Amino acid sequence: MVAPGDPTDVLVLDTNIALDLFVFRDPAIAPLREWLDGTGVSWLATQAMREELARVLGYPQIARRLSAQAQPAQNVLDVFDRCVRLVPDAPKAAYTCKDADDQKFIDLAVQHRATLVSKDDAVLCMARRLARVGVNVCREWSPAHV
Repeated sequence: MVAPGDPTDVLVLDTNIALDLFVFRDPAIAPLREWLDGTGVSWLATQAMREELARVLGYPQIARRLSAQAQPAQNVLDVFDRCVRLVPDAPKAAYTCKDADDQKFIDLAVQHRATLVSKDDAVLCMARRLARVGVNVCREWSPAHV
């Protein structure tokens, strides 16, 4: 957990944001990509999140995209492994997401008072509630969120 005033920004990124970073190379994610390459940002993830990413990389539309880029799914997982700090699963947070697949991201963000980056409507609609427990939820991350 980050102490108040700590300069390190702790992030939890959902799977779609990871795909935007590593597969789709979404220009809107460029500030996040640059900060992940630098210092002062800690991306937290769990083994379950890694497993979800591995599973999604096998989806036909994602596999076609990777094939067109001549990029094996393992390369994406290797980059993920270099970027994240794997931590244990978090306990269930006080707030429950409508989408059970997204709960693990919320739980981890609450446990570490992290910024949760997601484009998922089920997560984004919880922003006000999660702010009460110190979690900033945003669709796009930039250094202004630090």
